[in-house]
Amino acid sequence: MVLYTSPFPNSFLSVLHSFSWGLIFPCYWLADRLVASFVPTTYEKRQRADDPCYFHALCIIITTPIYLALLVASLPFALIGFLLWSPLQSARRPYIYSRLEDKSHANGATLLTEWKAAGNGKSFCFGSANVCLLPDSLARFNNVFNTQARAKEIGRRIRNGASRPQIKIYIDSPTNTSISAASFSSLVSPQGGDNTNRTVNAGIKRTTSMEYKGDNSGSNNSEDSREDKGGAGEPNGGEENTCIVRINGEDNGHMSDTEMDAVNGQAHASGPAEPSLEGDVEISKTPNHKQKEGDSGSLDSYSASRESLVKVRVGDGTVDQSTVNNKLLYKASIMKKTSVRKKKHTDETFDHEISAFFPANLDFLCLQEVFDKRAAEKLKEQLHHYFEYIVYDVGVYSCHGCCSFKFVNSGLLFASRYPVMDAAYHCYPNGRGTDSLASKGALFLKVQVGSTPQDQRIVGYISCTHLQAIAGDTTVRCEQLDMLQDWLSEFRKSTSSSSTANPEELVAFDVICGDLNFDNCSSEDKLEQQHSLFTHYKDPCRIGPGEDKPWAIGTLLDPEGLYDEEVCTPDNLQKVLESEEGRKGYLVYPTSKNHSSSQKGRKASLKGNGRRIDYMLYTEEGLYLEWKVEVEEFSFITQLAGLTDHLPVAMRLTVSTGEDDP
Repeated sequence: MVLYTSPFPNSFLSVLHSFSWGLIFPCYWLADRLVASFVPTTYEKRQRADDPCYFHALCIIITTPIYLALLVASLPFALIGFLLWSPLQSARRPYIYSRLEDKSHANGATLLTEWKAAGNGKSFCFGSANVCLLPDSLARFNNVFNTQARAKEIGRRIRNGASRPQIKIYIDSPTNTSISAASFSSLVSPQGGDNTNRTVNAGIKRTTSMEYKGDNSGSNNSEDSREDKGGAGEPNGGEENTCIVRINGEDNGHMSDTEMDAVNGQAHASGPAEPSLEGDVEISKTPNHKQKEGDSGSLDSYSASRESLVKVRVGDGTVDQSTVNNKLLYKASIMKKTSVRKKKHTDETFDHEISAFFPANLDFLCLQEVFDKRAAEKLKEQLHHYFEYIVYDVGVYSCHGCCSFKFVNSGLLFASRYPVMDAAYHCYPNGRGTDSLASKGALFLKVQVGSTPQDQRIVGYISCTHLQAIAGDTTVRCEQLDMLQDWLSEFRKSTSSSSTANPEELVAFDVICGDLNFDNCSSEDKLEQQHSLFTHYKDPCRIGPGEDKPWAIGTLLDPEGLYDEEVCTPDNLQKVLESEEGRKGYLVYPTSKNHSSSQKGRKASLKGNGRRIDYMLYTEEGLYLEWKVEVEEFSFITQLAGLTDHLPVAMRLTVSTGEDDP
């Protein structure tokens, strides 16, 4: 299958489309600014409340007549442009595939070596987020604004979070059974440059998620950052920048010299371009105590311990304890398990946490509501610093391909560190209300993640979708789930080059990501909860229809509280969501006829931990029979705090081959 790298098959149509859009854009922009000036966000309202001179009101009075006059003057040109633009959409391709040719722009990414299916297996990390990048006037109805600036900042935060080295810390303490889990936080930021050993700069400090700048921190917000040289180290089997630290319970968590040498050896062994850690690494653990059900941060089984910190001492000289404390770079999200007696589900086999960062070594990213085309370009530029392959501007316009007129695309965007082999898009034909104005649908992708020693390709399938959003449209969403399964089955059949007798490809995973716009706890969503999709695909957060696992939380934030000081930064939002009272105040909960939609300040007992409408599903059906897929980690991410009204989610899958390491 040919991947489309341009929206039109020839340059003439592209030029004609650009000309027609140039006639439409002034009218579109003026209308957008005019409406936006009358739809303030809560952040702007608070700023205006502190303005005794009513300066903003004066600006509106002056600019509104100007906007109206220019809008009327631009209407004839917009009409001519629309008459040219609309028929051109019949020749438009359903997506644009972008591949980063100049690797020097990939500042935060390490180049991947091909997986040869040797050893015990490999892990793959998937992320999904609804980023609400609509035209600014429409985005304000969700209490977010400045779409163009948000797009750039969202891309910057995602790539900075994903490009961190992956540190796994395991604590085994015979005297403290409340801590026994892994941390995927990082100690150091990737160092770009030539293939030489690098040490961490002596200026390391404690860094919050808002302060972390990742690679090229001095130029992340400038266009010149694209010209900086990126790291081109040698990865190690796809587990780049990974250091595993195991600490026994003796000596109060301090490491012996022998253990320290082993940690330093692992840090240096990952490749010549890896940052080297010199000095001491120690774990500060919380005091041993019994976790009570009412404690802040309790999610019944796991919660992130904000007191547990990873401390690094850098340099050849000695550093006193106060200096070390001032040079903390990252908090390790060491998760605490309650005792076996309090665990409702003792068969849980994977880690889960509320994280202030996107997972390190993020391989695949599925985004929804990237509707604004200019914002999509800015987001793509930022993501290309980490992801080599991006599929964006997905969808159809005008009346082409769907039964109703489409003003905007599907809003789907896919980014990958692995090459895309095939891609297909289908538009849901049954959209209703305002959703029918967008070409919501499903994007199906086939990626190559490696090859066997026998030259068989190792592939994976990823589906990204966004379902009908209007409450009460249960039947519409169920029909869309039916179509999603049928289209995915057709896509797999049409793109497979294997047969049972002669398999040319081995399927490692099949994952569905997206905003499904229903949760697993609302009584109004019972039909979707019982859909056959959940018999073929597994939801790591779900026990069964109508019941989520105790640690699962909602992903839909209350828009009214987005700019509250308690939740406006990733660290603050993480802390709030770790407590039950915090979740009640800032998450949207399952709706019923007995209470209003606003959750702000709610104290009553509510079902579940909020509306979880963003999903990560995987299946074991249709994969290579000798391999096994398991969830290694599931995360609810707060790194986009203040930028969107959804919580991103991430899942790390481990594909086990059953072979021993060579």
